[in-house]
Amino acid sequence: MRGTAAGVKGHIMAGDGRVQVRRVYEEPAGDDGTRVLVDRIWPRGMTKERAHLDEWCKEIAPSTELRTWYHHDPDLFAEFGRRYREELTEPERAAALAHLRELAEGGALTLLTATKQAEISEAAVLAELLRGDGD
Repeated sequence: MRGTAAGVKGHIMAGDGRVQVRRVYEEPAGDDGTRVLVDRIWPRGMTKERAHLDEWCKEIAPSTELRTWYHHDPDLFAEFGRRYREELTEPERAAALAHLRELAEGGALTLLTATKQAEISEAAVLAELLRGDGD
């Protein structure tokens, strides 16, 4: 079953599981499934215990150059998404994306980011790709 259902804020269907985008600073929820941090840099002030991570997938993060250029400017999000999707074709990032697809097909997946605006983050771009809307 491959569908898209965006009923609850941040919840997206992918494969047989649901992909959620959340801030790592939020309390874990019972329906999070596999929790994966997708930022390159460890979140400020967050302990590993509080993060409740299953994985830290640094390899999937945008390049430092792209992140610095973007600086989470909402007006640049569309172009950021285009450039980031291009970066995701590079071998290391492509392998990391394939791994996230496998996790999503196996059940609920929560992509975690430290950014204050998760809806315009790399996690949002990844969630779109995982549900098949950005292929």
